[in-house]
Amino acid sequence: MKKQWLWSGVFAAVLVLAMTATSNAQDIPRMPDGKPDFSGMYTQPSTVNPTGQRGNLIFNADKMAPVKPGAESLLYELHNGDPRHDEPRAMCLPAGFPSGMLYILPIQIVQNSKYVVIIPELQRAARIIPTDGRPHRTGIEPTYYGDSVGKWEGDTLVIDTVNFKRWILDDYHYTDPTKTRWHSDALHTTEHLKREGNRLLYKITIDDPKIFTRPFSQDFVLTLRPDWEQLGLLEYVCEENNRCAGGTCRPAVDQ
Repeated sequence: MKKQWLWSGVFAAVLVLAMTATSNAQDIPRMPDGKPDFSGMYTQPSTVNPTGQRGNLIFNADKMAPVKPGAESLLYELHNGDPRHDEPRAMCLPAGFPSGMLYILPIQIVQNSKYVVIIPELQRAARIIPTDGRPHRTGIEPTYYGDSVGKWEGDTLVIDTVNFKRWILDDYHYTDPTKTRWHSDALHTTEHLKREGNRLLYKITIDDPKIFTRPFSQDFVLTLRPDWEQLGLLEYVCEENNRCAGGTCRPAVDQ
């Protein structure tokens, strides 16, 4: 009799967990094809359980993998006074990825059955990501944002990106005014996006074999903001003759 009660209790617990998981899966809005609907306006990614040295949306020191011996000069570049190097965005150069994704401005996601488009307000640099599981393109030049392809693993969207230019990794230069943190041209990123209610769970894995001894990951969360829909993303204008290098603007006569 005791065994019968024990197994009945175990079965009931499993049934409750299964019903809860099913309920959670049904609670999120879905596209006509049954995939989760990520469309909407979101806050910028926020660090989950931040510990270790951190600043304005940078990778936490305790999350990063060890740096390979001799690779410190690839990861860290000392400031040289040229904003094109020290903070390229001040001279209208691209933020690149992942730096542009982690910037402290809103993000909009637009989705259909073939693509997910991620548009940060920063520079309006849209990433148009196919979600049909196609392979990466070949024979194209490296870019600031890389070549991204996506596929669905259940309710999780997995985005794989390769073929990067060497560029800024994150906003470490706001934490340490003497140096900037970069990735190499061997960077390979994997993003996992999953919706839970009004939250978008975002995990990014950094694999840069020229710099780090192993891949490392960090979790972030974006919050859906339906109240931002009416306003939308604000226009972000940056021109080639920007006279506000480093945030210090000068009159045109100085040019």
